[in-house]
Amino acid sequence: MAFIQLLILHGMVDITDDVKELLKYTDLVLLDIKHIDSDKCKRLVGFDNKKELNFAHFLSDNNIDMWIRQVIIPGITDDEDDLKKLRDFISSLKTVRKIEFLKYHSMGKFKWKNLNISYDLENVREATSEDIERAKMFCGLD
Repeated sequence: MAFIQLLILHGMVDITDDVKELLKYTDLVLLDIKHIDSDKCKRLVGFDNKKELNFAHFLSDNNIDMWIRQVIIPGITDDEDDLKKLRDFISSLKTVRKIEFLKYHSMGKFKWKNLNISYDLENVREATSEDIERAKMFCGLD
């Protein structure tokens, strides 16, 4: 019986011996890239993207298949130049099997409010199918 290991990561991991060991048994990683621009990534999630991008290169260099995923947040992750940089980065990887653009939505906003934490995306509109199609176009996906 074949066992398929699927690992979903936000990508902000150090490539430790334990991570390398886990990846030996992993057939596919769904890797979220929060933002291709390091400074913008830091403003968005509080961390730069160096670990995510290094991890993607590690997967590629070690022949581990991955799906790249990015949430399209209007006005934040949908800049034409950034999407082209994402396209160029993905093109440098040899084991990307799929690219997914996910629509930003505000369904989890209530969690922030319940915790009395400011929701930084309060005035950001939800992404539409048109936003996703535009992102695909700039990344050369049709």
